[in-house]
Formats: sequence, C-alpha cells, structure tokens
Amino acid sequence: MRERLWVALDVETLKEADGLLERLGGAGPAETIGAKIGSQLFTAAGPAAVETALKRGFAVFLDLKYHDIPNTVAGAVREATRIGVAMLNVHAGGGGAMMRAAAEAATKAAKDFGGARPICLGVTVLTSLDRQGLQEVGVTGNVEAHVLRLAERAREVGLDGCVASPQEIRLLRRALGPRWTIVAPGIRPAERSDDQKRVATPTAAIRAGADAIVVGRPITAVPDPKAAAAAILSEIANVGGPETAPHTDRAKGATPPSDTPGPRS
Repeated sequence: MRERLWVALDVETLKEADGLLERLGGAGPAETIGAKIGSQLFTAAGPAAVETALKRGFAVFLDLKYHDIPNTVAGAVREATRIGVAMLNVHAGGGGAMMRAAAEAATKAAKDFGGARPICLGVTVLTSLDRQGLQEVGVTGNVEAHVLRLAERAREVGLDGCVASPQEIRLLRRALGPRWTIVAPGIRPAERSDDQKRVATPTAAIRAGADAIVVGRPITAVPDPKAAAAAILSEIANVGGPETAPHTDRAKGATPPSDTPGPRS
C-alpha cells in the first residue's frame, strides 16, 4: 500500500465531497493520500462518489464494512473491484466463510475485469467501542484479545490485513508480522472529545506499526483541510516503525499466532 493517509469523506453530498477533494489537491505527494468513502457518502451518492475521487486522482478506500451472508458479500466485493477501489473492508465478526468469500471474490473479479485486486481488510472492533460496549453485545474478555482473535482468523481465511484502533496496533504487528496490513482509524492530532474512545496521534499510530491511518474531522471540519492534511503527512513522513522483538505482553486469552505471515499488498 502506497497511501499512508486516508481522508474520510464523511459528508452529506457529492458536491461537498468533490469540494473537499479539490481543496486537498497538493497536500502531499499523490501516492501518500487517498479518499475513504464510507456509508454516509456512498448512501447519498453511490458509485458516483468513487468515480469522483478517482477522477480527482485519489485512490479509494471503500469503507462499507460488509457484513452479510457469504454470497451477498462476494457480490458486493466483485462490484467494488469493478468500479476500481484500491481497498475495501468486511466485518471480521461475520465469520470465516464470509471473509474467505470476500477475498476470493476480489481475486476473481480483478482477473475478470483486468484490473488491480483491492486490498481486503477485516474490521475488528470499532473505535467507538470499549470493554463495556463489547460486554453489552455478549463479548467477554478484554478488547485486545478479541481484536487479535478476529485478526488472526481474517488472516487464516485469506484477507490481507485489518482495521483496528491505535491501541491494538503494536499487539497486532508483533503477533502477525510485517506483511500484515494494519489500517488505523481513531486518529486525533491533538486532545479532543468526541465519539471515538480508542484513539491516538498520527505519530503514535505509525510508530506502533500502522501502515496507514484514517483521519476525518481533524481534516474535513477545519477551515483549511489542505493545511491540516499536509501537517499530518509531514508529521508521519519520517516516523520509525515498531520494534520487531518477540511480543511478551500478549492480551490475556489471545490465541498464539501462526508463524506464517499473511499476504500484503
């Protein structure tokens, strides 16, 4: 993955999204910044949102967190591949069969359409959830153990990486190795209060081992989005990676990882 910063275009209209993309032009080298299109914009504008970002020269991370029966998810992934997204995700909680169907559909669709295969990620635990939130939906144990368990299963069935909060990055990197792609949302350049609970700064996330970060409101809700994006890119440009020593503080109850790293694009 070339892009290190994905800007979340969580806006109401295609016109707003296009305006943001226009203002973000030149914030950094084109290969370092991409557009994340989630449920709000995709529901409002559909595939036109992806087309608009691509025309502006931005790679697209389609953040729809597919979670359905395997056949339905496979069909959705096929269409996402057809319209040219660079990366997409599915909920790892949807199970091994569903995740495997997504990975296989991406590979087959790329071959059928003669395009690039998108990076397929498994969403572990949303950054808006903490231990109490997981307990409310019947998940016992700590967040870290659950995140690692889901990520390990995602790798076993053929996904390329996962989405996880900054607080689990170091655990995942040490457990799953350098070829596992880790994308981190919940990034906050400075202390602020909102609906995200498991957050970190751009520097902390990259230093812990994230391949890329997702940033929304700290860029899109400020007067000068281009300057905000440029500042984040500058901040992470020369950040060193994580330690590579064996992990010694694994989450309680977590399953030991496989010795073979998964695929990475």
